[in-house]
Amino acid sequence: MHLPPGLAVGAALSWLVAASATVLLTLGARRRPGVHRPALVLVAVAAGLALVSLLAGLGAALDAAGHWGHEQGMRTGWATVVAVGAAAGGLAFLAGLLRVPGVVASSAATVRLVLDGVIMAAALWSVGWVLVSEPTRLLGDVTPVACTPILLATVSAALTVGLAPIAVCRAAAPRRPLAALAAGIVAVTCGGLVLAGGLCQAGPGVVLTGAGLLAAGLLAVALAVPRLGRPGRAEPDRIDRDGDYTVLAVVAMTAAAMYHLLEGGRFTALSILASAVEGFALVARQSLALRDLRGYAGRLAEREAHFRELAHTDALTGLANRRGLLRALHRCAETGTACVLLTLDLDGFKHVNDVRGHEAGDAVLAEVGRRLRACLRPGDVAARLGGDEFAVLMPATPAEADRVAERLLGVLGQAYDQVDGPVFLSVSIGVAGCGGVPDAELLLRHADLALRYAKQRGKNRIERYDAAYDQLLRRRTTLEHELRGAIERDELRLAFQPVASLPSVRPVGAEALLRWHHPELGNVRPDEFIPLAEECGMIAKLGAWVLNQACQQLSRWLADGHDVWVSVNVSPRELHAPEYVVLVAEALRAHRVPPQRLVLEVTEHAVATDLDELIRRLTALRLTGVRIALDDFGAGYSSLGQLRRLPIDILKIDHSLVAEHEPVRPVDRDGPAFAPMVDIVMRLGHQLGLEVIAEGVTTPTELAAVVAAGCRFGQGAAFGWGVPAEHLEAMLEAATSPGARPASAPPAARSAVADVRPPAAGVRPTALPVPRRQQGASGQVDPGVQGASRDDAPTPVNQHVGSVDSSREMRQA
Repeated sequence: MHLPPGLAVGAALSWLVAASATVLLTLGARRRPGVHRPALVLVAVAAGLALVSLLAGLGAALDAAGHWGHEQGMRTGWATVVAVGAAAGGLAFLAGLLRVPGVVASSAATVRLVLDGVIMAAALWSVGWVLVSEPTRLLGDVTPVACTPILLATVSAALTVGLAPIAVCRAAAPRRPLAALAAGIVAVTCGGLVLAGGLCQAGPGVVLTGAGLLAAGLLAVALAVPRLGRPGRAEPDRIDRDGDYTVLAVVAMTAAAMYHLLEGGRFTALSILASAVEGFALVARQSLALRDLRGYAGRLAEREAHFRELAHTDALTGLANRRGLLRALHRCAETGTACVLLTLDLDGFKHVNDVRGHEAGDAVLAEVGRRLRACLRPGDVAARLGGDEFAVLMPATPAEADRVAERLLGVLGQAYDQVDGPVFLSVSIGVAGCGGVPDAELLLRHADLALRYAKQRGKNRIERYDAAYDQLLRRRTTLEHELRGAIERDELRLAFQPVASLPSVRPVGAEALLRWHHPELGNVRPDEFIPLAEECGMIAKLGAWVLNQACQQLSRWLADGHDVWVSVNVSPRELHAPEYVVLVAEALRAHRVPPQRLVLEVTEHAVATDLDELIRRLTALRLTGVRIALDDFGAGYSSLGQLRRLPIDILKIDHSLVAEHEPVRPVDRDGPAFAPMVDIVMRLGHQLGLEVIAEGVTTPTELAAVVAAGCRFGQGAAFGWGVPAEHLEAMLEAATSPGARPASAPPAARSAVADVRPPAAGVRPTALPVPRRQQGASGQVDPGVQGASRDDAPTPVNQHVGSVDSSREMRQA
């Protein structure tokens, strides 16, 4: 049998290329482990089936080449083998493509992809059927006849052409190697179709063309497989644009059918079957889409509920957060349930974070959350509002809420075991209830107010809301607002309380006291606005104003010839400000006041905060030449060890030491009764080289006692309250007029002084030596108040104190 040379060469070349590609794919499947191996095994099996189909087709073509027209039955049988092999290989190729990592991520996605491929394949098959059927045969006489092998091969080719591009488009990046693989698969199935059609009808040339296309497709697959890397993770539930292209398929199928009908064509069973497949595939695809949408909606609802719960839950403790508490409050308001709200704050928790670290602080907060949950009843809501502040909302009566609050006070006050040792904290609790329909915001505000007063009244206690708290809060807010402009509106004044020498009770100095008269609020008590100024940060501004006003007035008195000194109170915040020393020096220079005429008073409270820093500040102030007085000595923070270290010049004995109930008379000696604590402080002050001033001298008995104790200076109601500058100036002028006696003292005080007899020798010194701390840097003694006798003159000192003292102002208001 004579074979055309071109056919033999083409067949041999096609077979060689296809066989080589199949060998490469087989070796790749065996040698490449990992996630790609299942897909490569299927691809290798598909390549083997395609190679068998190719060999069968080429063998049949070569065998019938010499008598092609007489071997129609034999060729049809071999065409069926080729078509079956090509179809099986195409399906195996598609299965391998779907198993490539990154193409599909779930079985549901695989079903959706296959249905989309079936929709596209049915549309392609229907359009192709219209093109080759009567009377719309576009290819004319070369149109292939309808035989079973061609029909089977067209179904496989249509499915491959419809599914492979969709799989590539939906796959995760990178897609270029996958696109090459899909193109090779399409070429193999189309080559099988051409090969089967050539055997069935066309001739050896078409067979050779199909064989070449099939071999080229296998070669493209073999070259694309090694380039498949690990792609990104495919989106498991991606449906954003899935199925959009099915509309084009339906439009194309409908247009082809209408064209076929308009040309007078008829629909056969195969065309109706293709339309039915298309319809069933579309319905199934939409059913899956609806199921996916319902699944998405369910998952979104679950996630929304989860995130909503997270939005209302504190992550650290697992309790409700502020949003959760407000939600519970609003629910109570909607249902009209009477409830009680407890707000809790851990006392001293900041020290846990500062000393133990935030990790230990978080552990304590988590334990607080566990204890709260263990103490609450069903229906109660515990919440962490932020930081170390918690809240408990309970539908209960006030009595029940009080019992729960008492239990929480004890439970939360127990030790918190930590790795570095137990932590001990107390808790302050504010309680607020609602009698009728609860107002969430108002109830929370009332509980916060109650908690605030619990903190202010000593902590570690329970405080129930009272309507008076609102009035106090409104007044505090008004005072804070008005205080910020009080200096500019010229509403502040200084009052001066005289300091008298003893026993002559002649005024030799004065303490500057701040007063505030508001045009609408009237006279505001110092114990109201001074602590408020300290809280809101205005104390420094007020202190600077007091310092300058006091220096200005002192300068006037000195210019008028009055031998006097003025003391000014300084707050701890001012004292610890680095710029305060400069402020004092500038005030002295601006008003030309001798530094020793200015006394700065610091309270024992400032001493108790930071002693080393206080010593540095006081030392810097003393270098300016002013004197320093320790105010309220004996009020609660006294320490002899600290007293020896402090660079001070004057001790001001607190009223609590002066106002003793029963003055003591000398044992076995004649003499007036005296205050023993004042006597002790006097001796201590003299030993330390300090001058002593007795504060709060109110009654003649107290005056006689401090004089008997040897105190040379006194201050209090016995010598006058705080008065305007012109009144004190009149007292100074009266005291220095010719023949003047201590007219500034009340008659009762003068009679008490007249009755004082000097104590016996050895009880106390009758005259004070010049204290060692009253000598300046040059070693000269400060003259103090010139013109006064040695017993009357205040022994000067050189140090500084501050601006406003709330405790003194409260007593002297």
